[in-house]
Amino acid sequence: MPLTLVRQDITQMRTDAVVNAANTRLKMGGGVCGAIFRAAGPEEMQAACDRLAPIRTGEAVITPGFRLPAKYVIHTAGPVYRDGRHGEEELLRSCYLNSLRLAAENGCGSVAFPLISGGIYGYPKEEAVRVAIGAIREFLRERDLDVYLVLFDKEAMAIGEKLLAEEGAGS
Repeated sequence: MPLTLVRQDITQMRTDAVVNAANTRLKMGGGVCGAIFRAAGPEEMQAACDRLAPIRTGEAVITPGFRLPAKYVIHTAGPVYRDGRHGEEELLRSCYLNSLRLAAENGCGSVAFPLISGGIYGYPKEEAVRVAIGAIREFLRERDLDVYLVLFDKEAMAIGEKLLAEEGAGS
């Protein structure tokens, strides 16, 4: 199955690329971003990011994975959720689609995503999962890639499983 939901530490994923939920300055942050930087080697990762920064919300850039099992890290800056009426959904979709395009352009056969904007950026979890699954499915209609959506908590995993089951029943 090209889209798989997993509950695992994204820094341990043995995929060609992992996606970092980054900030626009590509600075080491907290949460997933901090974990990826620490596992990759914070000094090397920050130096690589400094050469590419800044990026706009929805954009994606790629660096080596350094000490991670993944060959690459794709950094994308998710939107901060305000009220859902400021283009957040389109920006979030762009994060997934631009990251997937970059993975394909760099010869990746597999990529692991965290739930972008689902933490401190305040995107409602169910909406964030719905946008993630929709964008990934859209991309996979045209490209063959193994994509993992790495969901950190039980609630997000339950939402993802429910949405995939509903989608499967509707097709």
